[in-house]
Amino acid sequence: MVNAEDRKIIVKFGKHLAKLRTEKGLSQRELSHRCRIDYSKIGAMERGEVNLTLVSMVELARGLEISPSLLLNWD
Repeated sequence: MVNAEDRKIIVKFGKHLAKLRTEKGLSQRELSHRCRIDYSKIGAMERGEVNLTLVSMVELARGLEISPSLLLNWD
């Protein structure tokens, strides 16, 4: 179970992920193909419905061609 504070972090991350993806001009499907994560899961991440794993974060960074640290820099 995710508490309210954790949920806020997950939602902020999801919005940041969506912003990075759109800045790269990628659809969720295109990012999915680049990082081996199902596109429906990427959508769930962007909506703040998934507390992703470290492995998923590294895969997303690869797919976006950025450093994983940039995924955590949303402030």
